[in-house]
Amino acid sequence: MHAAMAVVLVGLGGVASWTAWVDIWHIAIKDEEASHVFLVPLVAAWLVWVRRARLRLCEPRWNWIGPLAVAAGWAMSTYGYRFAVQSFWHGGAVLMVIGCLLSVLGGDVLIRFLPAFAVLVFLVPIPGSLRQAIAIPLQNATAQVTQSLFEVLGVPVERSGNLLSIGGTPVTIAEACNGMRMVFALVLVSFAFSFGEPLRNYVRFLILAACPLSAILCNVIRMLPTLWLYGYGDKVVAFFGVQPGEGRTLNDLGRSLADKFHDLSGWVMLLIAFLLLMGIIRLMRWALIPVNRYTLAVD
Repeated sequence: MHAAMAVVLVGLGGVASWTAWVDIWHIAIKDEEASHVFLVPLVAAWLVWVRRARLRLCEPRWNWIGPLAVAAGWAMSTYGYRFAVQSFWHGGAVLMVIGCLLSVLGGDVLIRFLPAFAVLVFLVPIPGSLRQAIAIPLQNATAQVTQSLFEVLGVPVERSGNLLSIGGTPVTIAEACNGMRMVFALVLVSFAFSFGEPLRNYVRFLILAACPLSAILCNVIRMLPTLWLYGYGDKVVAFFGVQPGEGRTLNDLGRSLADKFHDLSGWVMLLIAFLLLMGIIRLMRWALIPVNRYTLAVD
């Protein structure tokens, strides 16, 4: 009964803020730097699943938190819409839906499943000014490390800011391996791992605090083969005997190959990052460093 009421009320909250949700959807589809939005429901569902035994400790009852969240979300969304503050418009819509859910299920759900609710903040697309403030330092750091590694490998690479040139082909980090496309996705992966495992709080803090370094590391790992393909992809195509179609050259085919590798490697790096986190935790346990705190289901 309460589950059905929650679904109905959440649906009504979604309808009331429909235009904001549609805008979030369009931004996530059109802007690749906001594509991490699609990972948020998966991470939230995972965090609920690993805590599913806590549902027996949650007693559905009326509370003031739900209606207050709905009212605050409506005010925030209305302000954002009228004064063109996009993050307020979107954030208010998310808060309204959360408030509708809490109005039926009660405050115990918020307390017991707090990480699952907290991750919903990533449904709000990041404002452009904040994205640039994060992306530019990451891109420059990635360019410097990548150039140094190529020099160690004996591959000549020239760098000007975040622009790298290999084999006479100029490639910017934003084009070949944008830091922003990975940093928030890596934050989500790290968040899912941190709160999906019964870890101590200091371990969770260290994992989340290391996200910028993880983003740079994953970008560099991804950048090395990507940049090499941008510079020498035509030779790879020629080696396998692929013939360009009408109006296309080997350079076009090589760049197309690099683009496809770039798109695929982004998702692969998320899996590698997750496996790397698991390896680090296993290593800490092997070294008898206390990392576990409690069993999630009975906290």
